[in-house]
Amino acid sequence: MDYRNFKRLKNIISKFNQARVLVVGDLILDEFIWGSVSRISPEAPVPVVWVESENFMPGGASNVANNIRALGGEVFIVGVVGADSRGEVLQDLLRKQGVHCDGIFVDKQRPTTEKTRVIAHHQQVVRIDREKVMALSDLVLDKIIDFIRQKIREVDALIIEDYGKGVVVPRLVREAVRAGKKWGRVITVDPKETHFFYYRGVTTITPNHHEAASAVGFKIKDGDSLERAGQKLLDRLRCETVLITLGENGMAIFQQGKKMVKIPTVAREVFDVSGAGDTVISAYTLARAVGGNAIEASHVSNCAAGIVVGKVGVAVTNPDELLRSIRKEMGT
Repeated sequence: MDYRNFKRLKNIISKFNQARVLVVGDLILDEFIWGSVSRISPEAPVPVVWVESENFMPGGASNVANNIRALGGEVFIVGVVGADSRGEVLQDLLRKQGVHCDGIFVDKQRPTTEKTRVIAHHQQVVRIDREKVMALSDLVLDKIIDFIRQKIREVDALIIEDYGKGVVVPRLVREAVRAGKKWGRVITVDPKETHFFYYRGVTTITPNHHEAASAVGFKIKDGDSLERAGQKLLDRLRCETVLITLGENGMAIFQQGKKMVKIPTVAREVFDVSGAGDTVISAYTLARAVGGNAIEASHVSNCAAGIVVGKVGVAVTNPDELLRSIRKEMGT
């Protein structure tokens, strides 16, 4: 089937509102401080930012859930926050977007992870991280695994979003993958490069080319090394599909027993790549959940990412915007 068949892709996107997705991973609160710069500080060679506005947005696995809701899917999120105001802000943001938050558990031993970005004149000046990277207690981990085992029956797909903050550990992945396979669910992973081999047996993994190169142990510098990397990941992870994002060069899709397929980027202007990987896995998983094949889902996710990198800050897109982009890209 031609993955560039507009009617087919339109039909896939029209079904996004029928999909139910379970997102498991590291929850992050993104804070944005917007301002302008007119001088350098007399105290140090750094810009003085005059603050004009501030806002919060869901980040990490929370941003994946936000992307899925924006694209029309129903989403259940699983993870931890601290017993603090930032955790309350994050949950409030998610609930306002229509995300089901029953799978968010409070861990009193850690703060809610927060990333603060200071942006002036459309450029990021500095990022400030507040976090405590540590493994979950057995008690909290047991609660998360129990929730996944129950909720997996009600959904079409499972996303594991690994930002390396301590939620995605081998035991969680084993139990989540076992549950997903038992119920025949699509299982996708946005990996942390140091955790690659946690994810054996999933449906699809979506590393960027730096993460893929780190996992296979050699640089991806041309088509040959890209093919070798993709095939090595397929073999080692025993997964159905490896989707490697290539930045301005689009993405490459590897499937068992098939040749590599490359899809060129559709981004026309790039303002901010924050969260682009979250958009890729969200759109890809939704497309697979409603019956799209790996190539069709990759094309849809590529177009979705092309939209969000043209916006400042961690952004999302919606079905209408996505359809317009695909129509324009195809020239239909």
